[in-house]
Amino acid sequence: MNKENIFSMASESVINSDDKLALEALEMAKSKNIDLMELLSGGFSAGIREMGEKYASGEVFVPELLMAARIMKIITAEIEELMETSDMPKKAKLVIGTVKGDVHDIGKGIVCSIVKSNGIEVYDLGREVPPQTFIDKAEEVGADFIGSSALLTTTMVNQKEIERLLVEQGLKDKYKTLVGGAPATKRWAEKIGAYAYCEDASDTVETILKWVNEREALKEMV
Repeated sequence: MNKENIFSMASESVINSDDKLALEALEMAKSKNIDLMELLSGGFSAGIREMGEKYASGEVFVPELLMAARIMKIITAEIEELMETSDMPKKAKLVIGTVKGDVHDIGKGIVCSIVKSNGIEVYDLGREVPPQTFIDKAEEVGADFIGSSALLTTTMVNQKEIERLLVEQGLKDKYKTLVGGAPATKRWAEKIGAYAYCEDASDTVETILKWVNEREALKEMV
């Protein structure tokens, strides 16, 4: 079985909520030395994206979406364990969560796994996270970034509230805020004063690593 077939199998396992098929795809990828992050983003994530589109168009409903999300959580946990990078020096710290009012965090788990694999320390707050909790955790762990995901237009206001609280508490310049989620856009990020809009996991990694590289370059100049 070639790489394309394995990716299709991975996608199909999510669409059909088949945990046995998902683990089989993972084992086959390992046996053929396929990059597991590539399998996650190009195979399993393709399946969850398709389910998201079907949900938006009314082809599937919340129970089917949640079953697909369960497969993603199983797989991301497996891949995370296989690619554990705890012995590597951490390049930056990210506090991340889905804002208050959002009960689903399907995409965030994928982001966390891929970001971790790039040597970034991640503190995942889960879902339904109040704005102040993001800030409290960032203060506790000495984070560099605060990432918030909003999946509904009605909950985006909580991303704006994070920015307001940071200003109110004199912490706006201390943290780089990243916003994401289906309704979020670059324009929204600019409007509320966020550091950046991140469309997906790779965009999040690119944004953080760019900042890390710029920080290192400044250190060398001093």
